[in-house]
Amino acid sequence: MNIVGSHNGALVALSILIAVAASYTALDLAGRMTRAGTGRLAWLAAAAVVLGGGIWAMHFIAMLALHVGMEVSYGIELTLASLLLAVLATGVALFGAGRAGVGVEGILLSGIFMGLGIVGMHYTGMAAMRMPGSMTFDMIHVGAAIVLAISASTVAIWLAFRNHSVFQRAVAALALGLGIAGMHYVAMMGVTFTGYADARDATDATHAATLGGIDNGSLVAVVTAATFAIFIALLLAAAYDRRVAVLADREAGVWRESEERYRNLYRRTPLPLHSLGPDGHIAQVSDRWLSLLGYAREEVIGRPLTDFMTADSARRRTEEHWPRLLDTGELREAEYRLIAKDGRVLDCVLSAVAERDADGNLKNTLCGLVDVTERRATEDALRQAQKLEAVGQLTGGIAHDFNNLLAVVLGNLELAAKRAPDDARLRSLLGNATQAAQRGAALTQRMLAFARRQDLKPAAVDVPELVLGMAEMMRRSIGPSVRIETRFPLGLPLARVDANQLELALLNLAVNARDAMPEGGVITIAARDDVVPAPAPDEAPEPGRLKAGHYFCLSIGDSGSGMDAETLARAAEPFFTTKGVGKGTGLGLAMVHGLAAQSDGRLVLASTPGRGTTATIYLPVAHVARAVPSPAALDDDEGVPEGEGGAQRVLVVDDDPLVLSATGAMLEDLGCAVTEAASAREALDLLESGVAFDVVLTDQAMPGMTGVQMAAVIDERWPGLPLILGTGYAELPADAKAGMTRLGKPFSRDALRRAIVLATRKATDNVVPLPRRG
Repeated sequence: MNIVGSHNGALVALSILIAVAASYTALDLAGRMTRAGTGRLAWLAAAAVVLGGGIWAMHFIAMLALHVGMEVSYGIELTLASLLLAVLATGVALFGAGRAGVGVEGILLSGIFMGLGIVGMHYTGMAAMRMPGSMTFDMIHVGAAIVLAISASTVAIWLAFRNHSVFQRAVAALALGLGIAGMHYVAMMGVTFTGYADARDATDATHAATLGGIDNGSLVAVVTAATFAIFIALLLAAAYDRRVAVLADREAGVWRESEERYRNLYRRTPLPLHSLGPDGHIAQVSDRWLSLLGYAREEVIGRPLTDFMTADSARRRTEEHWPRLLDTGELREAEYRLIAKDGRVLDCVLSAVAERDADGNLKNTLCGLVDVTERRATEDALRQAQKLEAVGQLTGGIAHDFNNLLAVVLGNLELAAKRAPDDARLRSLLGNATQAAQRGAALTQRMLAFARRQDLKPAAVDVPELVLGMAEMMRRSIGPSVRIETRFPLGLPLARVDANQLELALLNLAVNARDAMPEGGVITIAARDDVVPAPAPDEAPEPGRLKAGHYFCLSIGDSGSGMDAETLARAAEPFFTTKGVGKGTGLGLAMVHGLAAQSDGRLVLASTPGRGTTATIYLPVAHVARAVPSPAALDDDEGVPEGEGGAQRVLVVDDDPLVLSATGAMLEDLGCAVTEAASAREALDLLESGVAFDVVLTDQAMPGMTGVQMAAVIDERWPGLPLILGTGYAELPADAKAGMTRLGKPFSRDALRRAIVLATRKATDNVVPLPRRG
């Protein structure tokens, strides 16, 4: 006899509720499993017990809701086996899906295993039924139940290991609970119960009733206990969630406060700091960093650091320094050129340290900048000053030796021209040679000017009057295509400078300005006065800095092509020119630089490509209204008769045999009795021997004993003996006797004559005659 069963609606609803509650709790517990460390297995076991036990409780409550019209009990062994099967299948499936690196295939296999386990739990529970009848199963419904169980299990496992909100978890639990409950009731729709009708069947029924089993009352107690445990677990999970949420909010608040404090401290630090993310983009910057480069915070956050570098610096950063930082974890004093918002290029030194997480992945890099732009400029200026000083020393030495050679050439040419026969061709050739030697002498004077070793006669000069006086000469020199404008304010002070050398410097600068304007243009000559303050006590000395004081500033500007930074840095070097072969010696600016430096001033060049160049000469202001002649200058020979023949007995001292021979020949041509000595020691020996002389003519730069040192010995032992010092240098050692007559090399026959007359006259009042021998 087939029996049609019915269901109690309240118990059906309770079974669905238990399935949903168990699903929600299990999903929550499984989610903690992915975040746990040593407690991973504990959360796994709890999730398996709750989900497996919930499914088992749902099944037996649903069975209690079924009325088949006969007494039903459940075998203890199979009932417990069904519970263990549900828990075990759920646990194994969650463990397999929770391993690191599991993909879709692993989730699917775990879902199939869990679904089959749930179906196995269902039919094991059905097999545990004891009643006076039998059951048959429709395989179509069995298949449908298997599909539902596997689908619900796969969805449950997929959701268990994803981050989701409480609402998402509730929706997922509802779907999972309904899916599991649906599996049960679909399976029950395919079950047919058949009661026993004959005696044999009754005997089997009596035998079945005598088998041990759990009656409905006991089953209700067991299921109620399981359901109560599920709800307790749900409450505990909720309490734990609340506690975790409170702690998380508190920790988040502390973290936010700490992060805000760190952000404020980071931003307000007086150091230019920045931090980069793993991709090398700027994550944080300090206010000092922003003020250094002139950007707003929103203009730099999220951009790569290389956006603010020159092309060469960005290349080195990308190809060399960033890989080194990733490899070693730090970067020390990498030099970059950064571009500020206003276009300024800053020289900076960057150091960085990489921070990594527990797995060794790069989190960020902490970086600090040091602006070394001013230091680099000071170092460059110092190197340039040292370079020019070294070149000046070399140039001065070359000029001195060249002057000695020119002295020989000019002296011999002058004597040869005097003795040459009346041959026009020969005199023309000698004249050309003399002019070439004189041009060489002018070249050495420029070299000495750059080396600051020329013979200057500084005086108080009215510069505007000097410029106006040479205006016509400058116009003839630069041609009609260039216009000269002057801008001299009233009340300018006098400048202390050698007027002749300043005229030559102005002419050189005007010619340079003309050459920079091949199509014509304007040369502007202007002047002003300026006061240079004394440096602060803690201020580092700047190479080439002017001394504190009052200065006259004379500037010559043009509207020509200008110079780039590299050309400008080398413009004052001797023999450096951009005019091409045969169009300049490269000594014009070098001479002006030397004149300004030797006059205790400075030459300052400023130039912009396409906008012209301005040269400014700083000269000290004169505190007197007239020039003070130098008592040692050769030209200070007013009253020296042109017709006097000079002294008769001259001792000539020079270590260069060519110069010694040429000078002796010129003196003999003047009618002097000449004695030659190749060194200071030889000359002193001659004087010691008692040989009398009226004048001693000596070179300054000699090995063993210089001319100044020999002059000191002569002044001590033979006071009043006139002495002439021949030299190409402007400055003499500090121990040189004041007022000593000097003869600049190279010199002419007439200059030699006047030097002898001048030296003799200076010593007239203090002559101590020496005894003559033989």
